[in-house]
Amino acid sequence: MRIGAVEAGGTKFVCGIGNEFGSIEERISFPTEQPDVTLPKVIDFFKDKQVEAIGIGTFGPINIDRSSDQYGHVTTTPKPGWSGFDFLGTMKRAIDVPYGWDTDVNAAAYGESMWGAAQNLDSCVYYTIGTGIGAGVLAEGRLVHGLVHPEAGHIMVRKHPDDTFEGFCPYHGDCLEGVAAGPAIEKRWKQKAYELPEDHPAWQMEAYYISQAVISAILMLSPKKIILGGGVMKQQQLFPLIHEEVKKGLNGYVGADAVVKHIDQYIVPPGLGDNAGLCGALALGLAALSEHRDK
Repeated sequence: MRIGAVEAGGTKFVCGIGNEFGSIEERISFPTEQPDVTLPKVIDFFKDKQVEAIGIGTFGPINIDRSSDQYGHVTTTPKPGWSGFDFLGTMKRAIDVPYGWDTDVNAAAYGESMWGAAQNLDSCVYYTIGTGIGAGVLAEGRLVHGLVHPEAGHIMVRKHPDDTFEGFCPYHGDCLEGVAAGPAIEKRWKQKAYELPEDHPAWQMEAYYISQAVISAILMLSPKKIILGGGVMKQQQLFPLIHEEVKKGLNGYVGADAVVKHIDQYIVPPGLGDNAGLCGALALGLAALSEHRDK
């Protein structure tokens, strides 16, 4: 079985070919530019690969309402040229196969539930914390959609007592993404995140903000696993800080052993590592093929 996968990120696109076991056999990546530059590269990669389906996990916001005439479009992104762009329709017109279509973070959550840290679990939340912040939600075995799709990177958070940074989100200022994404760290501390030493106060502040998002997810969604990925979370010293902040914030209210006794196994890095997004797109493609065959 040959399934195409597209991880469409704000910084780069990654395209791959994989199989039903979650193995990626071939891949290519290139910078995210305007659609008329980027999509031809995607189409060229797949056009002679004889894939049976393609899954797309993309930056958002996107339209995931199948009854809408805007289904498959990117919506209100600030990325130049992408707002209102018919991403899925462009792909379908070029390569006629079944398509899976969802956000990059929902895709990553799905991939982690199939082959990664949440394997054999019917619920998880996947946060990516990097250039932006987003979250994918799997509940009772299904990816969560509603009016639109989860946009958990833009929840409001309580400001750290020592934080005077106004936030950088163009829509909300000091929302979670505005104070905790990679660009916020760089703007606040005048250095890129990976340049800061492990004992820098930036990390305690970062853990303070991320823990608020995690606590909200625990209280609202009660997932069986919380997975924290993205470039910022490559700073492994963040995990124990987040664990402590989450326990402090919950203050014993959630008595589940996963939180009280085994939080280091409950809030974890992606089991698929850097492949979480691409494997997630692969999982979307597999689901689309299965749905097509069932019709």
